[in-house]
Amino acid sequence: MDRLFFALGSASALVAVAAGAFGAHGLRARLSPDLLAVFETAARYQMYHALALLAVGWAVIRWPGPWPVRAGWLFAVGTLLFSGSLYALALSGMRWLGAVTPLGGLAFLAGWTCLLLGMLRR
Repeated sequence: MDRLFFALGSASALVAVAAGAFGAHGLRARLSPDLLAVFETAARYQMYHALALLAVGWAVIRWPGPWPVRAGWLFAVGTLLFSGSLYALALSGMRWLGAVTPLGGLAFLAGWTCLLLGMLRR
């Protein structure tokens, strides 16, 4: 599991850096300032949670049990829902996609809670 979460975290960080660069250089002239800010928020939260996935890769070794694993999956799902919906909203302009974003935020919160429980229960 540790290698899986390290791989997911590394891949997600790679995508976050690429998205950030794309937003800064490729989209600045194409998106309105508010949609560009949405895109940048997606990249920023993706990077935060890519780093969290790397931490989970370490935590599953340090504190074995179900809680760190749950945290990792919640961070991965949260990234897809939160950042994915914001990227899609920014690029398409379809505002209804913003309704998905809070589900990703809830997954992030649940993931941090699981990581905390994993550490406290050991």
